[in-house]
Amino acid sequence: MNFRTHTSLLLLTGVMTAVGATAAFADTVVKVRLTGESHEKMGLEAVPPSVPAGKVEFDVTNAAMKTGHEMILVKLATKGETLPLDPAKHRIDEKAIKSLGEVSNLKAGANGVLKASVTPGDYMLICNIKGHYESGMAAPFTVTP
Repeated sequence: MNFRTHTSLLLLTGVMTAVGATAAFADTVVKVRLTGESHEKMGLEAVPPSVPAGKVEFDVTNAAMKTGHEMILVKLATKGETLPLDPAKHRIDEKAIKSLGEVSNLKAGANGVLKASVTPGDYMLICNIKGHYESGMAAPFTVTP
């Protein structure tokens, strides 16, 4: 085997290892799509909306044309729990919720990833930029045993 072939094989092995390491974290991948512009209806969609417990990778896309968004993974204490909205600030009080992580400051058209280990229960995915939660940027999310 010559030097060039050996080097190429080492590089290919390194690339395959790096790709495998990324995919190996998640048992499940959830695609999250954030939509809507300021002063219009907004939305947050997660596919699939239910996953088994384990390691989950949330691949988040801000599909808006001009507006920035974020995604926060919130573990609910009970099914149907109402999140604590501060009406003066038009935001959820993040000190009063159990966040398992977020993808923040996603500019229009940008993508981000959140990796989390989740246990069975009820969750909510939200955008907590001022006014966005009130404009419909929330989606229930379930983790099964």
